[in-house]
Amino acid sequence: MGHRLSKIVTRTGDAGTTGLGDGSRVAKDSQRIEAIGAVDELNSTVGLLLSETLPGACASVLVGVQHDLFDLGGELSIPGYVAVTDAHVLRLEDAVERFNADLAPLKEFILPGGARPASLAHIARTVCRRAERALVRLAQEETVSDDSRKYLNRLSDLLFVLARVLNREARVSDVLWRKDRHGAA
Repeated sequence: MGHRLSKIVTRTGDAGTTGLGDGSRVAKDSQRIEAIGAVDELNSTVGLLLSETLPGACASVLVGVQHDLFDLGGELSIPGYVAVTDAHVLRLEDAVERFNADLAPLKEFILPGGARPASLAHIARTVCRRAERALVRLAQEETVSDDSRKYLNRLSDLLFVLARVLNREARVSDVLWRKDRHGAA
């Protein structure tokens, strides 16, 4: 970081623009700012999940995710800069495999819910999907690294698996979708 923020109120965005990391200014409603905001919202949602009491392995992987998401926000704030690489994607894939290995195979669709930490993981998953959509929209206008898009795709998978792990840890069943529920009160 070239300089530290010592002045928070700058008034430079009052006209509806904001500064990027490369010094350029863009409209606050641009696709790039939308993507940055979605990634920031995702990071905050992961932070909320981390405020719960979680198993150490879950907390550890999520703290790493928060750092990665901050890096991704930095990448998005400097057009052409790459911070998220294939190694980040592979790390998430390994985590998905590791956490999923001890779970029962899925035979039904799962509804978001269960224990509070699992429910928060599901919320983080849906926010992650929104961030991924924002990145895809940005990529239609500007260059976005493939690894950044892959990272968010894998992260939503990880958050789904972690929701199942957290339900298991809380001894709460996943909430299964029931196709035959019509007519039941």
